Amino acid sequence: MSNEASFQDSPWQEFSGHNLGYVMELYEKYLEDPSSVDPEMKEVFDKWGAPSTANAATTVGQADVSFQMPAIHNQLSKIVAAVKYADNIRTYGHLIADINPIRRKEKNTRKLELSEYNLTEADLKQIPASFISPNAPSSLKDGYEAIEHLKEVYTKKLAFEYHHVHELDERNWLQQKIEEGVFYPKLTKERKKALLTRLSEVEGFEKFIHRTFVGQKRFSIEGLEALVPLMDKIISLNVEKGTRTINIGMAHRGRLNVLAHVLEKPYELIFSEFQHAPNKELIPSEGSIGITYGWTGDVKYHLGADRKLKRGNTATTRITLANNPSHLEVVNPVVDGFTRAAQENRNVPGYPEQDMDNCLAIVVHGDAAFPGEGIVQETLNMGRLRGYNTGGSIHIIANNMIGFTTESRDSRSTLYASDVAKGFEVPIVHVNADDPEAVLAAATLAHEYRQNFHKDFIIDLIGYRRFGHNEMDEPMVTNPIMYNMIKNHKTIKEQYAEQLLEEGHVTKEEIKQIDEKIQESLQKAYDKVPKTKDNPDIVMNPPEYINKLPKVQTAVNEKILSNINDELLKWPDNFHVFGRLKRILQRRENVFKEKGKIDWAHAEALAFGSILKDGTPIRLTGQDSQRGTFAQRNLVLHDVKTGEEYIPMHHLSDVNSSFVVYNSPLTEAAVVGFEYGYNVFAPETLVLWEAQFGDFANMAQVYFDQFISSGRAKWGQKSGLVMLLPHGYEGQGPEHSSGRVERFLQSAAENNWIVANLSTAAQYFHILRRQAAILKKDEVKPLVLMTPKSLLRHPLAAADVEELTNGEFRSIIEQKGLGEKAETVERIILCSGKVSIDLEESLKDADNPDWIHILRVEELYPFPKKEITNIISRYPNVKELVWVQEEPKNMGGWSHAVSYLWDIAPEGVDVKYIGRRKRSSPSEGDPTVHRQEQSRIINEALTKNN
Repeated sequence: MSNEASFQDSPWQEFSGHNLGYVMELYEKYLEDPSSVDPEMKEVFDKWGAPSTANAATTVGQADVSFQMPAIHNQLSKIVAAVKYADNIRTYGHLIADINPIRRKEKNTRKLELSEYNLTEADLKQIPASFISPNAPSSLKDGYEAIEHLKEVYTKKLAFEYHHVHELDERNWLQQKIEEGVFYPKLTKERKKALLTRLSEVEGFEKFIHRTFVGQKRFSIEGLEALVPLMDKIISLNVEKGTRTINIGMAHRGRLNVLAHVLEKPYELIFSEFQHAPNKELIPSEGSIGITYGWTGDVKYHLGADRKLKRGNTATTRITLANNPSHLEVVNPVVDGFTRAAQENRNVPGYPEQDMDNCLAIVVHGDAAFPGEGIVQETLNMGRLRGYNTGGSIHIIANNMIGFTTESRDSRSTLYASDVAKGFEVPIVHVNADDPEAVLAAATLAHEYRQNFHKDFIIDLIGYRRFGHNEMDEPMVTNPIMYNMIKNHKTIKEQYAEQLLEEGHVTKEEIKQIDEKIQESLQKAYDKVPKTKDNPDIVMNPPEYINKLPKVQTAVNEKILSNINDELLKWPDNFHVFGRLKRILQRRENVFKEKGKIDWAHAEALAFGSILKDGTPIRLTGQDSQRGTFAQRNLVLHDVKTGEEYIPMHHLSDVNSSFVVYNSPLTEAAVVGFEYGYNVFAPETLVLWEAQFGDFANMAQVYFDQFISSGRAKWGQKSGLVMLLPHGYEGQGPEHSSGRVERFLQSAAENNWIVANLSTAAQYFHILRRQAAILKKDEVKPLVLMTPKSLLRHPLAAADVEELTNGEFRSIIEQKGLGEKAETVERIILCSGKVSIDLEESLKDADNPDWIHILRVEELYPFPKKEITNIISRYPNVKELVWVQEEPKNMGGWSHAVSYLWDIAPEGVDVKYIGRRKRSSPSEGDPTVHRQEQSRIINEALTKNN
């Protein structure tokens, strides 16, 4: 600023309040890059320097202070006001946009009124159009036309929210695209007619079902018919770009229509399910959809499908719709897991190679569920994390403005259903579902944004629900005002047909022919459906092969294990491992030479290394799993000087399979869902999820119940997921003791999964290797492992080298030193997990224990009934079978095991329980009380009855 110039002469005296703040923002941009501000402002800043607040003039007392103007106006202040006006149109235009097809409420347009800025048309006409919108069409002559252009762009049937996106490149890109408007479709007559035909198919399908299967649930799409062409458009754009897999997740609303038209599930198969006469012969022989039959099956609007779409002469794109229970949003992380697995090449050492353009996730949400179910936010939070990022999902809120009978005012505290995504800086568009061409524009913008920035994008498709929650509900009972409006509202197909009639693109006769052809096709499909039901399979037994695991070799040659051990203890010379950790790891160096003991984490590392050498990729995730909750694992080393990471598993020789261990976000539900989905889509990969403490799995219970335990029975969906749940009573209180093994056992049936509570590192080594060996076999099933805490370093749980090189997994372990004198054994104790080691520790103080024998039940399900029976038969004088556990009687393994023990017990042999009494909470909170109770259990188990 020149020495002669004074504040009274400067333009800054005319600015105050928010306008002065705005000029200051411009000045900050000017300091970073003078060319980033308008030339006129640059000249002002060059001459006058920083805006000053000294003696600033007072502002006019307008009602809305955010739009106050200086008391004295000049051309610069007019420009500033006009720029602010334009920015407010961009920011608030959605508030008055025509995005609601039913409720046209009075809108507050004050923030977008010219008078609020002390501007006139004449003022705006003095300003160049480029000052207002640099991206506006070149045909605009001045600022007034530019403002009118912005109003047109931001307030019609497609509205935009992107000011919460803080990345400048992204925000500028969005602003440019929106104001240029190039993503709006320029549809030919043929394309418009094809769009009308698609809408007619969607509507015709629903109406046919409505009148043919009266009163049956279908969760109609009507009111949101545009969802199908919206998904069509997203899919076609990605297919053109070479995307090889597209995964879709959605709840039941509109699902049958999506199955029929997006996944091309044959009408006749859907109709056969309505007839309750499913006929497998109706499934196309080329396998264009997935077989939806399980052992027990599921209702038709939960079922998924799988379709292959040709791209050119050779390439194909796989389109999947994930199976989903009635828990609405829980499919979200499952689909993300599918997608990450499809994006990765795991046939490489180190990290998998990820191609985000190889696969896309499309997730359809409900407007009540999106803000209401926390799994949505959990999944959005994973979107930018390195272990879970999929390059962005396209989210569609199928917004019918109601949840069952609850209207929006009672189901969320936000203006829009989509608002919860703003904290994750996800761009949002709101689109009127009655405007199919605007819907296609939304699809194009979403696709292009995802292609450019590999981030999530939300399309809030605002429509309505023509009928009740299901077709047996009467919505007038609870929502009469809304449904009076809906009753008199034309369908999107009717509206679009009228539009094309007016435009001269179709005739009434052509519209009639379209409808007749669709109905003829539907009727023809219905006529193929058997009118009489086959006798249903009421037994619904699983296939015979699922009942027994194949015999696999899990022992590993000592030389191979020794080489793996050596390589895991190497790191670069200039890599500085934390001193204490270095000493701990180096204790493993001489284990093989000196025949030392191998603890739990060491056995795990050797198992992982050998599994990788066998060609099986590994993915392990969980809260703090890189180090291990109990500082036991340390698979990722950190340089104490630079923070750089080093993963020895990535440097094993002769390995061509990927290995990753990620620390997960602090959530269980979304992570378990993601890992389940990843495992289903990457069945050749050993996928493990670890809870920080076992009972933290409570937060993911829906995935255990609805997907992992029952997915194969309902949907024929195989999984080999491994769940590691730290479990054991060490006096750490109710929330850090129990992995709630009883819940997994309660769901155990039909050989649906394996539930194990292990007591030695060798057992862990072998069960991991067994699981890896069966991953690609039909017999594969999930593995639920109760893993230890105190046993991680306990010498009695450690393994000898020979146990890894010669052994195998044993469902029953007999206690060494006991049961050798068969005639003297009167009590056989059965136990599982940590309490087995507690009993072994106490045996050294027991007086003449020949009267007891201890069996460790390492595999609780399938229960090793035959093996136990064979062992008991060796003891002719046994009087008691005693189940000993540290958990309360209504928890742990007792309730599961007791029915087997009753069957096993020879005549005259009692079945007894020793453990804690029934409780509502898993354990004591006081460590002293815990120790006393634990001591009582052990003493009672090892004390002979008088």
